[in-house]
Amino acid sequence: MFARLEAEFASRLGRECLYVPSNRFGLFIALRYWMKPGQRLLMSPLSADEILFVVLAAGLRPVIAPISARNGNIDVSAVADLRFDGVLTTHLYGLPDDVVALARLCAERGIPLVEDAAHALHTTVAGVPVGTNGIAAVFSLSKHAGAAQGGMIAMASPEDRAALEELRGRWLSPRYAVAEFAGLVKAVARNTVVGTGLAYYTWRLAEALNLNERRNGYRIALRRDVLASRLAGTPHPGMAVLDPWIHADNHNYRMRQGSLAEGYALRRMQVADDQREQRLRGVRRLAGLKNIAPAVRDHLDQPLFRVPLLVQDRDHAAARLRRLGVITGHIYAPPFDDYAPGLTEPSPSPDAARWWARHVLPVDPLLADRAWPVLATLSAPPEAG
Repeated sequence: MFARLEAEFASRLGRECLYVPSNRFGLFIALRYWMKPGQRLLMSPLSADEILFVVLAAGLRPVIAPISARNGNIDVSAVADLRFDGVLTTHLYGLPDDVVALARLCAERGIPLVEDAAHALHTTVAGVPVGTNGIAAVFSLSKHAGAAQGGMIAMASPEDRAALEELRGRWLSPRYAVAEFAGLVKAVARNTVVGTGLAYYTWRLAEALNLNERRNGYRIALRRDVLASRLAGTPHPGMAVLDPWIHADNHNYRMRQGSLAEGYALRRMQVADDQREQRLRGVRRLAGLKNIAPAVRDHLDQPLFRVPLLVQDRDHAAARLRRLGVITGHIYAPPFDDYAPGLTEPSPSPDAARWWARHVLPVDPLLADRAWPVLATLSAPPEAG
């Protein structure tokens, strides 16, 4: 199953790779395999909603890490006194976590480091691809590449493959050709209109037809009472129990896929490679703005998935960009410990995460020129306290 795509990733990473139908599905089986129910997972407060619910579905206790105001990732210098049994990176927008320090810390404690590399398909650290520092990494094919579905687990030891395959088979849902084809059509349409004048009208139509996931601001509705009842009575609820929360914006996240999905993903990987230099040009242009996240200037050699700006009136800026056809997504607000108090162990130093969540404006570097008339007028927020 998906041997060509697995071989493509293995050639890039030098690791054994296993295809999964989505990044979130891959993270679930990785966490189920390398950690035990009841253990504590150190993670960023700034990530997609479904990642929090994947962690809960795996029976783990989310321990929310302080973040660095420079890059929005885990502040390794601030976690030494925290108790945790594993670490999950984010590599937010493609800006790398300090995986060298995190790998060293995990080795000292004898605990697993799992990299969520959904935003980091082309990111490297000291010339080494992201996804090769921990015991495992999970990539997304729908982010950089713009494929309809798909993710990839890259593992440090090929000996783990058989067990991960067994877990994958246990949790996969049946393949429905109509749903797979519809997903491909949607992906093709999205990739066709992105960055054009049609993007705004497509977004407006999707909103009017209620095709986008309902949200309270930028997060999906928590439905705390229902969620609590689903979590009660078992140390590891599993994906099916928390499916209404995990499936946000991708209701087929664990559906078996066929050859059409593999073929399209391979083509989109080539497109992503071809766009690398254009992404770099966009990153370098946006890095000249006064309100760029400081760490971007440290990584001008990285073709980032998104370039984070930190702006005074983010929501107004996002609305102005939409009218230019630049649709801003991947805003993670509020931080997980504010979004789901009681379900997480809160960060001991939450201010930087709250500041990022209020002010971050992630911009596709491929659309830097189209977005520039708005971005050049934006004011920087007061510095993080």
